[in-house]
Amino acid sequence: MPATYHQGSSASFSNFGRSILSIGRDQVYSMESATHEATSQELELETFQRQVADRFHDLSAVGSDDLLSLSWIRKLLDVFVCSQEEFRMILFNNRDLMSRAPMDRLISEFFERSVKALDVCNAIRDGIGHVKQWQKQLEIVLCALDKQRSLGEGQFRRAKKALIDLAIGMLDEKESNAALAHRNRSFGRNNLHKDHRSLGHFRSLSWSVSRSWSAARQLQAIGNNLAAPRSNEIVATNGLAVAVFTMNSVLLFAMWALVAAIPCQDRGLQTHFSIPRQFIWAAPVLSLHERILEESKKRDRRNACGLLKEIREIEIIARHMNELSDSVQFPLTKEKAEEVRKRVEELGKVLEAVKSGLDPLECQVREVFHRIVRSRTEGLDSFGRGNHPE
Repeated sequence: MPATYHQGSSASFSNFGRSILSIGRDQVYSMESATHEATSQELELETFQRQVADRFHDLSAVGSDDLLSLSWIRKLLDVFVCSQEEFRMILFNNRDLMSRAPMDRLISEFFERSVKALDVCNAIRDGIGHVKQWQKQLEIVLCALDKQRSLGEGQFRRAKKALIDLAIGMLDEKESNAALAHRNRSFGRNNLHKDHRSLGHFRSLSWSVSRSWSAARQLQAIGNNLAAPRSNEIVATNGLAVAVFTMNSVLLFAMWALVAAIPCQDRGLQTHFSIPRQFIWAAPVLSLHERILEESKKRDRRNACGLLKEIREIEIIARHMNELSDSVQFPLTKEKAEEVRKRVEELGKVLEAVKSGLDPLECQVREVFHRIVRSRTEGLDSFGRGNHPE
């Protein structure tokens, strides 16, 4: 029950927040203006935590039918963009603390994780390109069978060819992922020749990441050594370490969910999220992580090239259309013609959902990429390049 849990978590976070604030206040022995400044900063940090929590509670409130849909992924990227902008302002407002230990190390590690996320964005844009290729095959099917006065063998042959091309494309995607996953685990060369055809097809659609690149390993690199700040780090940074940990966690979850949903190389989802429950946003994030993992373990989703809802719908409608095209005999009976019309209507709805969501999602991924680059550039310029080697 999200609402009930949210209230409990709010109380828990209030205690957690007060402990941070009291630690900060205990360190202040100077003039009244300094005390006021510390209080202002504490309120800013607590507001950031609550806003992140509210956004993730909204994300976690969706039903299973909408989880990992195009609209949900877009909403997740909105959460990331808004959180990053607020985090950027926190850093700007406290820029005088950025060069002090341990904040210099924490912010340096955050920027390094952000750079690793850029490769994920590139791989996701490649994956969106793959889905667009499948969309084109379905459009051929729709064009061949939709709004025809009479359906003949020629139209069905054209539709069948497009369905075969679609099946080959989706199968190659799955085989490429399996081959890359095996190769990245074994580091052997014996499989290179027999996997050449499927890998070649994969690369023909994508040149943004190298052939040996692995989404699973990239996510592992982003999450390496990510841990909640210790009390001495919270004290030394006036609570800013908590904001850095929060933004790191938002970044990791957003990249992990993108990899779960969209086709890309070696889509391992074994990333571990270590988030103490006293953070108000921990409950919805961990709940979403668990729900997505459960979805990936379902029998019909284990070998999926992506958990995106619309990819599943493409697979289902393609299978139905294939079965239908195999069963038709000419001339068509009225009953069979009506069945074809109904399936074509279903296909049209699936296509509309894909077409209306893919382009905006691609634009959002591009925006996330550029925001990460801009944020890091601003950070290097504002806080000094000494702690952030190129």
